Amino acid sequence: MLAVQFQTGSTNTTLTTVVFSVWGLFWIYWLIAAVTANRSVRTGRCRPPGLVLIIGLVLLRVFHTGTLAVHSPVLKVVGLVLFGSGLALAVWARIYLGRNWGMPMTQRAEPELVTSGPYRFVRHPIYSGLLLALLGTALATNLYFLLALVLVGAYFIYSATVEERTMTTSFPADYPGYKEHTKMLIPFVL
Repeated sequence: MLAVQFQTGSTNTTLTTVVFSVWGLFWIYWLIAAVTANRSVRTGRCRPPGLVLIIGLVLLRVFHTGTLAVHSPVLKVVGLVLFGSGLALAVWARIYLGRNWGMPMTQRAEPELVTSGPYRFVRHPIYSGLLLALLGTALATNLYFLLALVLVGAYFIYSATVEERTMTTSFPADYPGYKEHTKMLIPFVL
């Protein structure tokens, strides 16, 4: 049995530093992995994920984030498990997509429909994983990150909807059946 003891003060700061260091390593991996992806075809759509994140971070700084800091050891442990699981799901999905991966709402030059691996359970497991990791970040560090979860979640739902129109056009014989048997982001729910 794993015993974890969280104290206030410097332990909260250390935990937050660790969580955000892991986020940093994740994004470094993500950028390096992007080099191996197939060429994108411009879709002409505006893709503001950086803008959404910047607005979310500014809003987090405007409010005094210390007021919703998580002090419950149980919430911290649950948050860390969700955080790790979410990043693992996103990486698994990214590896499974291979060269078919691209920025949200872009189309690959030579698209391929991937319906196995994590794509058996949801149509957008990278988005699911990132949202789960954000929820875990909020529960492990500060509940103000739930605001970022809502903003990024809205963006991901919009992106997924646009991407699904493209996928339906690109794979008219296969995608509608796949869509009928899998959920968008949360297995058996959404």
